[in-house]
Amino acid sequence: MSELSDRSARVSTLELFFDLVFVFTITQLTNVLVTGGGVTTAIHVLVMLAVIWWMYDGYAWLTNAISTDLLRFRLLLLGGMAGFLVIALAIPTAYTSNGVAFGLGYLVVVLLHAGMYAKGTSVSEVAAILRIVPYNLTAAGLVLVGGIAGGRAQDVLWAGAAILVWVTPWFTSTEGFVIAAEHFVERHGLVIIIVLGESIVVVGAGAAGVPIDLRLVLVALLSLALSAALWWLYFRDEEDVERAMRTAAPTRRARLALLGFGYWHYGLVLGVVAVAAGLKKAIGDPNDPLASWIGTELAVGVALFTACTVGFRATLGLATSRARLVAALLALATVPLGTEWSATSELAALTAIVAGALLVEAREDVAKRG
Repeated sequence: MSELSDRSARVSTLELFFDLVFVFTITQLTNVLVTGGGVTTAIHVLVMLAVIWWMYDGYAWLTNAISTDLLRFRLLLLGGMAGFLVIALAIPTAYTSNGVAFGLGYLVVVLLHAGMYAKGTSVSEVAAILRIVPYNLTAAGLVLVGGIAGGRAQDVLWAGAAILVWVTPWFTSTEGFVIAAEHFVERHGLVIIIVLGESIVVVGAGAAGVPIDLRLVLVALLSLALSAALWWLYFRDEEDVERAMRTAAPTRRARLALLGFGYWHYGLVLGVVAVAAGLKKAIGDPNDPLASWIGTELAVGVALFTACTVGFRATLGLATSRARLVAALLALATVPLGTEWSATSELAALTAIVAGALLVEAREDVAKRG
C-alpha cells in the first residue's frame, strides 16, 4: 500500500538511467525529420511521438507511485527500458519495414506498465489504472496490427492509436491517482533538460567534418543561445510550478498533472525535436539559404515550445505575459529569413525574439515588485 507521505521527493538514479533511452528516442525522431522533410514525415513524427510520450509519461506517473528501491520493480523497469529501446531502434523505418518491431516493443511497454501499477500502488491507484489499461492495450493492438499491415492501413491504425490514447482521459477520470508534487515536477523538468540536450548534441553532429572557422563558431553559439533561451522560458519560475502542484487539492493535482505535464509537455517535446532537426541541417551551411522545410521546422519548433509554456503556466494558474504569445507569432515570421537569406539570420532572429520575451517578463516582474 503506497501512501503519499512515504513517497520520495527526489528522482532516483534508476529513473535518470531510464531516461537515457528517451534521449535515444528523441535522437531517432530528430533524424527522421532531418532526412525526411515534407508534411508526411512531419505527421509520422507527430504520431510516433504521441504514442511514445503517452506511455513514457505513464512511466513518470508510475515511478511517482512505486518504490524504485525494490528489486522486482527495478528489474521490471529495466524491462520497460528494453521495450522503449526496441521502439527507438525501429523509429527510422517504422513506416516502411520495422513497424512490427515498433509494435512489439510498445506492447511490452504497456504490459509492464500495467503490471507494475497493479502490483505496487495503492488500492485507489489500482482502480484508477484499471480504467486506463483497456485503452492502452487497444492502442498497443492498433500499433502492432498497423505494423503488420503496413501501407495506408498502418497510417490509419497508428493515427487512430495516437488519437485514442490522448482522448482516453475524457472517457475516464484521474480520480484515484496520487501525485507527489515535488518528485513529479522534478521528473518532468529533467525530461525537458534531456530533450533540450539533444538540441546541443545535434550541433556537434551537424558540424562533423566542417572546418572550424568564424562562421561555424557563430552559428554554434547562436544555436546554444537559442537552446538556453528555451530552457529559460521553461525554468524561469520552477519554484512557482512546484508550489502550484503542491498546494492543489489531491484530486485536482492529478488533473493538473495530466493536462500540464502530459498534454502541454507533449507540445514542448515536439517543439524541441523540430528545433533540433532544423539546427542539425543549418549548422553545416550557416551562410546559405535553408530548404523551406528546414526553415519551417526551426520557426515552428520555437513557436510551439513558446506557446506551450503559456498553456502550461495557464493550466497551473500561473501568471504569464503576452510577450510569450507575441514571441510565438513572431517566430513563425522568421521562416523567410532562413529560406531567403541564411540559417544564421533565422537563428539570430529566433534567439532575439525569445530573449526579448524573457526581458519583457523580467521588467514586468520588477515593476510589480516596485
